[in-house]
Amino acid sequence: MSGHSKWATTKHKKAAIDAKRSSLFSKLSRNITVAAKIGGDPNPDNNATLAAAVQRARMVSMPNAKIKAAIDKAFGAGADAAVYEEITYEGYGPAGVAVYVDCLTDNKNRTAADVRSAFTHAGGNLGTSGSVAFQFERKGSIAVEKVIHSDEKKVPDRENAVDEDEFMLAVAEAGGEDYEDAGDEWIVYTAYDKMQDVQKALEAQGIEVKGSELTMMPTTPTDVSVNDAKKVQRLIDRLDELEDVQNVYSTMNVTDEIAEALAEDED
Repeated sequence: MSGHSKWATTKHKKAAIDAKRSSLFSKLSRNITVAAKIGGDPNPDNNATLAAAVQRARMVSMPNAKIKAAIDKAFGAGADAAVYEEITYEGYGPAGVAVYVDCLTDNKNRTAADVRSAFTHAGGNLGTSGSVAFQFERKGSIAVEKVIHSDEKKVPDRENAVDEDEFMLAVAEAGGEDYEDAGDEWIVYTAYDKMQDVQKALEAQGIEVKGSELTMMPTTPTDVSVNDAKKVQRLIDRLDELEDVQNVYSTMNVTDEIAEALAEDED
């Protein structure tokens, strides 16, 4: 187990998301619809992929009515039927950083052209399927409060902050694989198919879970200069702006120096 901070870059990404909430809700709706359809069950308790999609939507305060509408669309018919298709794109950005892009689209030709244009404008190259996927591993990601629940109050209590040694033991007992210190919260990483089990185990120990999602972690992060990091981030931002793009993952190693530089650019 090891704790390492990437909080500055996390804040950078959150700020970009908050500024584009309307577009984000559209993307999350697609994600929920496809998750419900693939899982074949509208109940998140019986559909782990859907549960993760709904959790992610709630983390950014997506209204319950929109979440329900997105789930219902998965089981609609005719004009109400879901027509989205999952597709991924892989390539290399500046400084040889591998980039993996998850999309949900109703028009593959449009999406392919938009993604290719983003890579080209950023000085990168779109590759073939499988060209960079081997550099990533699917994981579950759980954000938790750095507090425990008071036996008396049953509410988060800052006087009961969990220290790192205590938290490390809690994560191990819950079946988590690793964690990182993210400022006011911990980020726990799990096996792809164990996220819900680990989340429930953490909650059973009185640890407040803020949200969870499935993610892709680089197996061998790529070291880059601050200048190249800014170029990579511009590619990521350009891809994030595309309506069909759900998630963008890269192998860029975000050091504290790079995180601070990216945060300054955002300001």
